[in-house]
Parts: sequence; structure tokens; C-alpha cells
Amino acid sequence: MKTTFVVIGKTEDPAVKAGLALYEGRLRHYLDYQLTELPAAKVTEPLKQKEKEGEALLKLLKPSDVLVLLDEKGKEYDSVGFASFMQQQMNRSTKHLLFATGGAHGFSEEVYKRANAKLSLSKMTFPHQLVRLIFAEQLYRAMTILRNESYHHR
Repeated sequence: MKTTFVVIGKTEDPAVKAGLALYEGRLRHYLDYQLTELPAAKVTEPLKQKEKEGEALLKLLKPSDVLVLLDEKGKEYDSVGFASFMQQQMNRSTKHLLFATGGAHGFSEEVYKRANAKLSLSKMTFPHQLVRLIFAEQLYRAMTILRNESYHHR
């Protein structure tokens, strides 16, 4: 199953870049994984920014792709539950699973309409850059859980 993590804007923080590189390398042992950075829209009006960024995201998708938005109103899982979600996607023979974070102002209505699911990492609010690292680590953790490896202590 191809798994893509789509983010808006470049990662500037060296610590976040290093963490992402670490987990990207680890994830490739389990999944056909890639991180895709889409440019942040250069408009000042929030609605227009969401629309432009949404258009760029939607252009990446094929009709059969499964899109999961990282969204504060999404379903919350513990790590084992998220691993189960990933296993369900594999069992359904999902060919391409995309997870996406929105830009500074979130997702456009068109993106919400296209989404297959929404996932919340926490009830807390995190900076966009940190969300990237948290999600990559949790995806890696899910894969180790599915393989019953010792990274995740139950």
C-alpha cells in the first residue's frame, strides 16, 4: 500500500527536518511511504488561501485514493487503535492512502467533501511543523505494533 503524507509549506526547523528524515527512513521498511510538500498559497485572504491549497491537494488524488485529513474534529485513536485502522486499510487492499495536514487556515470545503475520514492527533493544539513529526512517529509506531515489534511497549 502506498502511503503519502501531504503537508502544506516547507519544513524549516532543523530539529523537525531531522526527525522527519529519521521516521521516513524507518517507515520505508514497512510501507511505500513518501512525504509530499505542497507550497503554501501566497494570498492574504484566508478563504482564498484554503481554496488554492485545496486545489493543489485535490490535484494529487485519483478517484480510488483514500484521503484522511488530520483535523481537530477527527476521530481520536490510541496508538493500538491507529494501528488497527492501518491494518483495516491494508485488508481493504487500499492502493494509495493519503494523510494530509492543512495550511495555516485549514482545509477548503472541497477537500472536506472529498475526504474519506478525519483523524485527530489530540484534543490539544500543536504547531503545524510539530504535527508532521508527531504523525510520522505515530505512523511508524503503528507499523511496529502490527509487526509485534518491541518499539511500542504495551
